[in-house]
Amino acid sequence: MVAGRTMWDVSRGRRGRREAGFTVIEMVIVISLIALLAGMTLVNHRHGVTRAKEAVLKEDLFQMRDAIDQYYADKTKYPESLDVLITDGYLRRLPEDPFTKSATTWITIPAEADPNNPAAPAGIYDVKSGSDAKALDGTNYADW
Repeated sequence: MVAGRTMWDVSRGRRGRREAGFTVIEMVIVISLIALLAGMTLVNHRHGVTRAKEAVLKEDLFQMRDAIDQYYADKTKYPESLDVLITDGYLRRLPEDPFTKSATTWITIPAEADPNNPAAPAGIYDVKSGSDAKALDGTNYADW
């Protein structure tokens, strides 16, 4: 140990006590790294929310299509509207489209007319989302 100096002063070399804090460049680097990590987290969060909505949409479409198929199997005709599935007990309620945030925007696909009974209403064969947005995989939600 040097006379009049502590071990701490010797280990810092010539800097002395005035440079005991962080430099501006060190602070800029740390703040930049924090901002970069926060940005990456925000992007992952947004994609996570979209993936969750896509999963809900797939499940809703599966449940409604299954209800249409069950209706057809029971009554040998397709339902005239989605509301018939609710009144006849095949669905409890019409699900809300997670992208349009409405239960009234579902697009129904009509079935082909029955060749044995052309006067009968065709009914609903399929249902799709009314959203015009694109999925994370690049396809349109309306095409699912």
